[in-house]
Amino acid sequence: MAKQIFINLAVKDLQKSMDFYTALGFTNNPQFSDESGKCMVWSENIFLMIMTHEKFAGFATKPIADTKSKLAGLFSLSLDSVDEMNKMMENGLKAGGIEPHEVRDMGFMQQRTIEDFDGHTWEVFFMDMSKFPTQ
Repeated sequence: MAKQIFINLAVKDLQKSMDFYTALGFTNNPQFSDESGKCMVWSENIFLMIMTHEKFAGFATKPIADTKSKLAGLFSLSLDSVDEMNKMMENGLKAGGIEPHEVRDMGFMQQRTIEDFDGHTWEVFFMDMSKFPTQ
């Protein structure tokens, strides 16, 4: 079996969050979804579990962070082109996301940042390895 990653996030409005992540390009897997949690698929091996605070608290060993005011983590998604990155951001912003700062251009990589309704921070980027600096 291939190794997989599941990112688990507590959200206040499950449907609104599901709509936001759908706009970013995630798809819902109803087999692992119910009224208190949704499994959102990014790729064959990468999944996002968005859960109500009540459901998330059942797995947590610490209080749930207030990610609207404090950063709890940065999640990054690579894309195949700058156009794809910009389209994803456009869709996410239309769905209510917030872009906290301007595009970052590092020459070999362009990166944009979007926050969801709960303040979870995602960095989306395109990296052109042919432009990566050599030493």
